[in-house]
Amino acid sequence: MKTISVERIAKELSLEILAGEDSLDRKVSKNKSHRPGLEFIGYFDFFPTERVQVLGLTEINYLKSLSVEERKQRIGNIVNYHPPCFIVTRGQEELTYLEQYCNQERIPLLRTNDSTYEFISKLDAYLGRALAEEIAVPGVCLNVFGIGILLRGESGIGKSETAYTLIGRGHRLVADDIVVLRKLSHRTILGTHNEMNKEFLALRSVGLLNIVRVYGRKAFQEETRIALDIELTKWGANELNNDLELKTEYTNYMGVEIPHIKIQLQPGRDVAGLIEAAANSWYLKQQGYSAAEEFINRTENYNGND
Repeated sequence: MKTISVERIAKELSLEILAGEDSLDRKVSKNKSHRPGLEFIGYFDFFPTERVQVLGLTEINYLKSLSVEERKQRIGNIVNYHPPCFIVTRGQEELTYLEQYCNQERIPLLRTNDSTYEFISKLDAYLGRALAEEIAVPGVCLNVFGIGILLRGESGIGKSETAYTLIGRGHRLVADDIVVLRKLSHRTILGTHNEMNKEFLALRSVGLLNIVRVYGRKAFQEETRIALDIELTKWGANELNNDLELKTEYTNYMGVEIPHIKIQLQPGRDVAGLIEAAANSWYLKQQGYSAAEEFINRTENYNGND
C-alpha cells in the first residue's frame, strides 16, 4: 500500500505547523479526508481513523461552545484514535487546547488559510494523485491536440524520433523511455514522468535533448490523461486493415480499458501525421461523430443524379 508522510503534505500544500512537529513522519494511506462531526458527540462506529481529519469553522465553533471539561472529553475521544493529523482551515486561531492534546499524543496539527470547501478539494485531489496505484511502462507519453497518447513499440522502432517530430509540430512531451501510469479512477489513467526523465527526450545517434531548453516551456507537460494507446509496429503487407471503420480494440492498464491502435512503419509514411489523425478521430468519436457512418449514409442516399 502506498503512503505519504504528513511532512510532505504540509510542504506540498504550504501548511503551517502548530503542534506535533516531531511527528511529521506519520503516514497517510487513504486518499480522502474526513470532517469529524458525529465523532464529537461520541459516535465512532464508522470513524475513518486512517484519514486526514479536517476541522472547519463549524467544528471549531462547536468545540469553543463547550465547557472546558466537555471539550476535553470530546477532543480526547478523537485523539485517542490517533489519526494521521488534524488540519484547521480558514486560518482559525485560539487553538491552544487543540495544540495541547496534539503535542501530548504526538499528532501533527496543521493550519491553512483556505476555506474548508476549497482546501478539501485541493487536499483530496493531491492525495488522489500521490496515493494512486501506479505502474511504469516503456514508451513515450505525449499530449497531441490536448489528447493524451501513450506511444509504445519495440526498442529502436522510432518512438522517440516520432515524438520529436510531433513536438516540432507544436505538441507536448510528457515522458520519454519510461512512462508512469497512475490509476485515478476506474475510468481514468494519468500518464506522467518519473522525475528522472522529466523534460528529456533520448534520440538515437544524437543523444539526450532537453525539450524545454530547445522549444521552450510550451513543449512540455507534467501529466496528461491517457486517451489512446498507440503501438508502432513493423510493416506487414498483409496486415493492413482498410475497412471504413476499424473495430475498437483496447489495452488494459490496472483494470482500465484504453482504446488501442497499431500504426505500421514504412519508409515515407508520415507517422506523426497519422498519430495526429488518430487523435482527431478519437476526439470526433467522443462528440458522437463517425466519418464512416456519414459516408455510408451518403452512399445509401445516392440516387445516381448527383
